[in-house]
Amino acid sequence: MNNPVPPGTGDFNSEQLAGNLPEIMGNIAGQYHDLLEDFLSRRGQGTGGQLDPLGVGQAFLDLTASLMKNPERLVETQARAWNAYTDLWFSAARQMLGGESAQVAKQEKGDRRFKHEAWDSNPFFNFIKQSYLVTADTVQSAVAGADDLDEKTAKKAQFYTKQFIDAMSPTNFLLTNPEVMEATLESKGENLLRGLQNFTDDFDSESGQLRITMTDADAFELGRNIAVSPGKVVFQNALLQLIQYAPSTEQVFRHPVLIMPPWINKYYILDLQPENSLIKWLVGQGHTVFVVSWVNPDETLADKDFEHYVTEGAMAAIDAVEEATGESNINLVGYCIAGTLLAATLAWMQAKNDTRAASATFFVSLIDFSIPGDLGVFIDEQQLANLEKSMNEKGYHEGREMAATFNMLRANDLIWSFYVRNYLLGKDPFSFDLLYWNADSTRLPAKMHSAYLRTMYLENKFKEPGGMSVAGVPVDVSAIQAPACFISTEDDHIAPWEGTYSGAQLLSGQVKFVLGKSGHIAGIINPPAANKYGYYTGPAVDVPAAEWRDKAKAHAGSWWPDWGAWLEQYAGEKIPARRPGDNGQTLIEDAPGSYVKVRA
Repeated sequence: MNNPVPPGTGDFNSEQLAGNLPEIMGNIAGQYHDLLEDFLSRRGQGTGGQLDPLGVGQAFLDLTASLMKNPERLVETQARAWNAYTDLWFSAARQMLGGESAQVAKQEKGDRRFKHEAWDSNPFFNFIKQSYLVTADTVQSAVAGADDLDEKTAKKAQFYTKQFIDAMSPTNFLLTNPEVMEATLESKGENLLRGLQNFTDDFDSESGQLRITMTDADAFELGRNIAVSPGKVVFQNALLQLIQYAPSTEQVFRHPVLIMPPWINKYYILDLQPENSLIKWLVGQGHTVFVVSWVNPDETLADKDFEHYVTEGAMAAIDAVEEATGESNINLVGYCIAGTLLAATLAWMQAKNDTRAASATFFVSLIDFSIPGDLGVFIDEQQLANLEKSMNEKGYHEGREMAATFNMLRANDLIWSFYVRNYLLGKDPFSFDLLYWNADSTRLPAKMHSAYLRTMYLENKFKEPGGMSVAGVPVDVSAIQAPACFISTEDDHIAPWEGTYSGAQLLSGQVKFVLGKSGHIAGIINPPAANKYGYYTGPAVDVPAAEWRDKAKAHAGSWWPDWGAWLEQYAGEKIPARRPGDNGQTLIEDAPGSYVKVRA
């Protein structure tokens, strides 16, 4: 190692030092990395190797080493930050003297943390806000500038850096949040006492974890004021109940619709309230609608694999729909992970010469996982091995752990906003159907979840011919001939639309691609009466995603009617309305059924 000449020898040369600095810092970075890695390894030996189960520490070790190797870039970042801070000081001084404050830094679109007027009107709080935003931008720019990291490590470092930055927001602290300060003065501290009570109520002493209450758990009851569309459970097995909904029109289309929702959440996201229920809307359009309500599994279903969700899930439901209606042409719909399941099912049906799929619709569904979204941060060999160890001990993946993962993807909205509201402002949870559904988590069978994460996310084998087998039959999604419609959303962080688009390109049949605005949930649950967001339709999917987007035509309002017009092409002629039980099958119980009421 070329050491710089120590100060005081008389040979100090700043130019020589500057020339050697990158090499010096690179060597130091390597040794620094090795020392800390050895330390973490030795610490982990006494904790079963679980000191850092998410591999966050390793990611930041690699990040530190990368940044130290490129001091010039750090200097540039610090210089930009210094200029921003200088501008901020002058702006704050002008505002304190009664002048206008310049916005040196602005929050991102959709950032609702700084809504209180004092963040702009009060010089003190305005300075705090902008100082935080400048610092946040500086740190994130420095992390993003580490360009010699592998893609997974870079994304992990950027993700957890944002988690830290979000946690350090001045909105999350009593003395730097004007709304909390105002509430404290007005109530003489009663808000903090109520907040402490809320905190102790939410703290689970058995697990040592904080479970932030998002909504009033007693405000809703399935079948009473949520999930109220009338229907009957017409079939059930170990994995699912199948609900057939009662018609609301005198005539219906001949070919029924079977919706498979994700089993990561419960199906009633599609039937929250009558005014935003996709199920009610479809029934009102004259469709005979069936919906799968997945079981909330326990350790007895630990060995259920992804292929069982095809054979005992999707295929069992298709058989039951045919038995209930006598129809062999069925329009199939899959939402999120159930869209991946639908693709596997269609490929298996193709291999078995099963032609019952009249059409297929994919809601925000990945088939090609090369663009996995923010969930990719949580999936690598180390994290998956740790997860599998935990799941194998219990037989399932705990629903609350999955919910916590999804909440981290939108931490400001789904964690910190409730932290401020519940514990600093001391407010009681409000009633909100979507948050009630979000908190109603589901477990996942250990074997299925492991196979899904490995085959799809980690290895991305599913898109390859024969990359996965179902009941001993290799499946090929490129062989799927059924006409398909892909509904994706442009702000989806779970299933990025560019990724769903590349999956749509794999199919061999006719494909329609629709891009809605908003995100994974709001972009799908977007009823026409709300007249919100808008959507895009474009050319065939034989062009790159960016070109499709450039050529796409914008439309106002909901995409539901556009999809409904497409669906009618495969719905058959109108016939007298059919009701659950008309074909002689036994009616098990009223909708929403009993499976959906089992809480994790």
